[in-house]
Amino acid sequence: MFSGSIPALVTPFRDGAVDEAGFKAFVDWQVREGSHGLVPCGTTGESATLSYDEHYRVIDLCVEAADGRVPVIAGCGSNDTATAKRHMAHAKAAGAAAALVVMPYYNRPNQDGLYAHFEALADASDLPIILYNVPGRTVADMTVDTMARLAEIPTIVGVKDATGNVARVTAQRLACGADFVQLSGNDDMALGFMAMGGVGCISVTANVAPRLCAEFQEACLAGEWARALELQDRLYPLHAALFSDASPGPAKYALNRLKPELSAELRLPMTPPSGASRQAVDAALKHGGLI
Repeated sequence: MFSGSIPALVTPFRDGAVDEAGFKAFVDWQVREGSHGLVPCGTTGESATLSYDEHYRVIDLCVEAADGRVPVIAGCGSNDTATAKRHMAHAKAAGAAAALVVMPYYNRPNQDGLYAHFEALADASDLPIILYNVPGRTVADMTVDTMARLAEIPTIVGVKDATGNVARVTAQRLACGADFVQLSGNDDMALGFMAMGGVGCISVTANVAPRLCAEFQEACLAGEWARALELQDRLYPLHAALFSDASPGPAKYALNRLKPELSAELRLPMTPPSGASRQAVDAALKHGGLI
C-alpha cells in the first residue's frame, strides 16, 4: 500500500507565515526527484507550531501539488483523541491517502489507553492509519502485542517505527502479518530495517536528497543489497548531520544551501542550528555529491 522513500516534509516559512508557493514548488520537486509518497505536517514539518488553519492548509497544498502522482500521508497526530479525529476528518476530505498518527504524547497512556485511542480514531474514520511509534519523543511506547491487536482493525495498516530497535521489525511482522506496512522512522537504520522486512522509510534526509533516498529504497526493495550499501555509505554522513542539532533546523539549513529560494526560517522554540552543525551539514552535502 505504501512503500519506498517518503519524505517527512519540512514546512517552509517566510516572514512568520507558511510560504505556500515555496511549499508547492518543493512538493513538485520531491515528486519529480522520485519520492514515493509525502508526509506533510509531521514532526519535521513543525506541526507542533502550526495553527489548525495552517495545519489544514499545508495538507491541502500538499494534496493539490502532488496531484495524485504519489500518495499523501497526512500528519494527524495529537495527544487529544478528539483533536486527532478532527485532523483525520480534514485529511480525508482533502484527499489524503492515509493519516500518520503519533502515540499520544505527554499524557503517557498505558497500553489500554493507546489501544482505545487508535480504536476510537478507526471508528470515527475509514481513512487508513499509519501508527507512529517514537518513544524518544512521546515517552509512550506501543508494545508488539498492542500493535498486533490494532492490526486486526482493517484501517490500521502499518507503522512508522522510530524505536531504534531493528529487532522490532521481525517481531511486528510475525505478530501483525506480512501485509502490515512497516516503515522506518530512522534514516540511519533504514538499511537494516529493510533487510529485516521493512518496505520503506518516512525520511528526514529525503527532504534534502530525494533522488538518492529513492534510489536507495528501490535498491532495497529489489534486493540489490550491494547497491543499497553503496548508497547508505554515501548518505550516512547526511543522516547524522541532519540530527547534529534540533530537527528540522539542520534540514532547513541544508535545503536552503541547495535551494536558496526556500528559507531556512524556523518557528520558536526551534532556533537555527549551531556553527558546528552547519559545518557537519556542509561536509555531508559534499560527501554525498550534492554540492
